[in-house]
Amino acid sequence: MIPGPSNCFSGIVTLYFFILGSLVLRTLASSRLHYCRHDQRDALLEFKHEFPVTESKRSPSLSSWNKSSDCCFWEGVTCDAKSGDVISLDLSYVVLNNSLKPNSGLFKLQQLQNLTLSDCYLYGEITSSLGNLSRLTHLDLSSNQLTGEVLASVSKLNQLRDLLLSENSFSGNIPTSFTNLTKLSSLDISSNQFTLENFSFILPNLTSLSSLNVASNHFKSTLPSDMSGLRNLKYFDVRENSFVGTFPTSLFTIPSLQVVYLEENQFMGPINFGNISSSSRLQDLNLAHNKFDGPIPESISEIHSLILVDLSHNSLVGPIPPSMSKLVNLQHLTLSNNKLEGEVPGFLWGLITVTLSHNSFSSFGKSSSGVLDGESIYELDLGSNSLGGPFPHWICKQRFLKFLDLSNNLFNGSIPPCLKNSTYWLKGLVLRNNSFSGILPDVFVNATMLLSLDVSYNRLEGKLPKSLINCTYMELLNVGSNIIKDTFPSWLGSLPSLRVLILRSNAFYGSLYYDHISIGFQHLRLIDISQNGFSGTLSPFYFSNWREMVTSVLEENGSNIGTEDWYMGEKGPEFSHSNSMTMIYKGVETDFLRIPYSFRAIDFSGNRFFGNIPESIGLLKELRLLNLSGNAFTSNIPQSLANLTSLETLDLSRNQLSGHIPRDLGSLSFLSTMNFSHNLLEGPVPLGTQFQSQHCSTFMDNLRLYGLEKICGTTHVPNSTPRESEEFSEPEEQVIN
Repeated sequence: MIPGPSNCFSGIVTLYFFILGSLVLRTLASSRLHYCRHDQRDALLEFKHEFPVTESKRSPSLSSWNKSSDCCFWEGVTCDAKSGDVISLDLSYVVLNNSLKPNSGLFKLQQLQNLTLSDCYLYGEITSSLGNLSRLTHLDLSSNQLTGEVLASVSKLNQLRDLLLSENSFSGNIPTSFTNLTKLSSLDISSNQFTLENFSFILPNLTSLSSLNVASNHFKSTLPSDMSGLRNLKYFDVRENSFVGTFPTSLFTIPSLQVVYLEENQFMGPINFGNISSSSRLQDLNLAHNKFDGPIPESISEIHSLILVDLSHNSLVGPIPPSMSKLVNLQHLTLSNNKLEGEVPGFLWGLITVTLSHNSFSSFGKSSSGVLDGESIYELDLGSNSLGGPFPHWICKQRFLKFLDLSNNLFNGSIPPCLKNSTYWLKGLVLRNNSFSGILPDVFVNATMLLSLDVSYNRLEGKLPKSLINCTYMELLNVGSNIIKDTFPSWLGSLPSLRVLILRSNAFYGSLYYDHISIGFQHLRLIDISQNGFSGTLSPFYFSNWREMVTSVLEENGSNIGTEDWYMGEKGPEFSHSNSMTMIYKGVETDFLRIPYSFRAIDFSGNRFFGNIPESIGLLKELRLLNLSGNAFTSNIPQSLANLTSLETLDLSRNQLSGHIPRDLGSLSFLSTMNFSHNLLEGPVPLGTQFQSQHCSTFMDNLRLYGLEKICGTTHVPNSTPRESEEFSEPEEQVIN
């Protein structure tokens, strides 16, 4: 049977597509098979074998780097689509843990454009072979332990646009050949050990530079007198160095400039913007922590693009220029720690952040509309000035407040109930050390986000407001040094985040312990109820549930990170103010400007407690300070105190304790200050170093105590009057750690 024409045509079409499909598949297979050039693959494998690579869940895996697969599909590798050359290598966070060899396979990748080896635990010097990668446009070696004078090699990479070498130990001068990097747009050599011997020559020649960061180095030099040649500069960061000299006026003639960070240097003299460009794009200006003096210049009001201004920690004088009200884009103003004075201008109430603490401002001005208006402030810090009069009622209009500090001023009168309007978003309220009087109003019903409340050192009276129970995020409550008369607020024990409770020097009274009330405060780290009228006995199990004093911060977080740098109240950029307090520490009234998270303390001194000291106190192994002095505790000193391995200071003086001093207390290696005076103790003073190094006053007025010859320097003769008046007794030694 002969096939018809239509069948023939159909067969031809089918054959055509079959052949075409085979060719496409063969081409694709061939393309994929030979996409990665063998010399590129071999160079990468050679590079891999130079390092004892440690796999990490958050880093690219090098397990895919093997001969059986196309290197262009390996983790961290990118190839050119046409040539198959490796053009990008990004191994961020891969733990390479070695140095780069001069003949490394890395330097055979001649077409490489992007090389990122940040956080790779690289160490040692960078070889000059780096200069052979002439096509590099992006080089990131940041966050390693690299050393040496790398910039001589880098200066050969004339295609480079981004150079990131921060957080290493590079050193040496910036060579003159560095000016050949005319395409450089981003430079970050922060946190190294570079010097700037030739910097004044280099800067005016880098005319294409758009970003410069030399923060956190060890420079001690002046900036170039003329930086106007950097006409494309956008970002200028020289913070945390030792630059000296006058204000770099020429820098501000660059129209493209957007960010200037000069903080934490040693610049001095007046701030002078000179003939600043009318087309300035400057948004962030940070001159903090220098030695600038004189007034805030009126010319700052001509930089209309400003969003953030920080002139804190200088020696600026005079008032805030009224002309700054022209800065319509300004949102954040920080002028703290200067010598400014006069009025606080009303236009500031339209900003988001206003920080004017530690100056000499004495009054409030009015806004251009004639009234103190504006409801946009998030953070308002007016602490440590000379502001007086009644509580500023216009603050009640600030419905978005997150932080308010009026501390260390001359305010008086009552705290108004209208403050309730500003507590919905409030996280920190600091009114300490004024002359506020009357009751602490019940304004905390909606303050569910409040982290810290400090109204200490005022003249407040009455009772604690019950609405505090709504502050479920509360970490610190400080009402110390007032005239508050109330029973112990055991109901606060249900607050899940309460870490610090300070009731010292008030008129609180009554018992701390009731059989029908469960003992809360599981998260308490510090409690100071000293100098009140509390009385009664404490249950043997009173401290059994105080879990935060049992567990260390390291055990809580399961890490080995040092915790001495963690402070209560620091919550990141949204709320960056640390909590502070005053308490007796090692016999001295001490101001803690910040409270370390690791600090645990109990001060029950100056009350009328009696009976035994609870044995459960020995469970609090993270306790650093224990002060039970000035009460009427009886019986023996608990042996369980020897379990407090972190204890630094122990004061049991002025009680009615009897028996021997436990010799096991001598095993507490951190215990440097102790006081057993004015008790009924007997027997020998233990011979351990911790005891023998104490002052004689530590043991005085204990009639049957002996063995004090080495401590007191003479034969100890018991006092004939067991309760000698403190007026005639040897004063307690004051020790500061």
